[in-house]
Amino acid sequence: MATGVSRKASAASARAHTRNKPNRKSSFPSGILRTALAVLFIGFLAWAYQAIQPPPPKICGSPDGPPITAPRIKLRDGRNLAYKEHGVPRDSAKYKIVFVHGLDSSRHDAVVAETLSPDLGVYIVSFDRPGYGESDPDPNLTVKSIALDIEELADKLGLGSKFYIIGYSLGGQTVWGCLKYIPHRLAGAALLNPVVNYWWSGLPANLTNEAFYQLKPQDQWAYRVAHYAPWLTYWWNTQQWFPSSSVIAGSVDILSRQDLEILSKLSHKENFVAQVRQQGEYESVHRDLNFVFGSWEFSPLDLENPFPNDEGLVHLWQGDEDLMVAAKLQPYIAQKLPWIHYHEVQGAGHGFPYADGMGDIIIKSLLQVK
Repeated sequence: MATGVSRKASAASARAHTRNKPNRKSSFPSGILRTALAVLFIGFLAWAYQAIQPPPPKICGSPDGPPITAPRIKLRDGRNLAYKEHGVPRDSAKYKIVFVHGLDSSRHDAVVAETLSPDLGVYIVSFDRPGYGESDPDPNLTVKSIALDIEELADKLGLGSKFYIIGYSLGGQTVWGCLKYIPHRLAGAALLNPVVNYWWSGLPANLTNEAFYQLKPQDQWAYRVAHYAPWLTYWWNTQQWFPSSSVIAGSVDILSRQDLEILSKLSHKENFVAQVRQQGEYESVHRDLNFVFGSWEFSPLDLENPFPNDEGLVHLWQGDEDLMVAAKLQPYIAQKLPWIHYHEVQGAGHGFPYADGMGDIIIKSLLQVK
């Protein structure tokens, strides 16, 4: 009897021991799997981090960078700004204008200076916006910082207490910044087909959505990335999985018939194309997308009249067949800001300021001369 009990106790002990003993056949492979997954995950994170990091810029004048060929001024933070002068000599000019170029352009693309009449007595200075051409990149670029760059450029060149400003396309964004931050330095301003940020407060949702969804789907996504995840802008516009911005890719699908006709006459511009992105695509066109479609510290629709005692000093020009900017939003903006003189050019695309005679028309309107 005792022997039977002992045998039962021994069997129970053996079964308990077996239950408590680790199953080497099942735990060992799962441990390897967990380790392998962890290594793969860390490797993926490392790859993803590298993929979204833009390469360092090739600063002009550095050992590996492009040469310096343009006159430049040194700004308050040590950056250099390259510029180009047009029209009559600075010292004898009756009117002095700062011109701001658009996306994927440079100081050589001073649209209104193409057919400028010397009889007007106008001096124009265009400059490479930060990261373009031969101007040093600005890692802290904001709407306010570029306005202060322009003020400093005017001071260094001795343009006087007041000067005019004209911005084309994305350069129009900079003009909004100047109207906000340095209105006391402006004698007048003109915005030519200015790009609209679809996330500005004050824009009506129905019009904004209608304009946004008229864009090519790839541009809609590129602009969403620039607004919601600007740290992904470089990767999004260099990856091969999805179509990137058609504007950056230079697609002709977004050009109107007039734009194509004008483009065929601008073959001389090809001599300067290589200079535009020579310091890096991220420092120029990619950072521009973040600048335009990011979160602004103010909305242009909230601006007050910078010239309350004068009229006709701020002009907004828009081609009604422009396929590159939200043309249908411009009349609303002009309506909300009644101190803006709005010009809608019939049958005109994004490049209408290049059309014969338009430069003089725009400048005479701005300067209020005949």
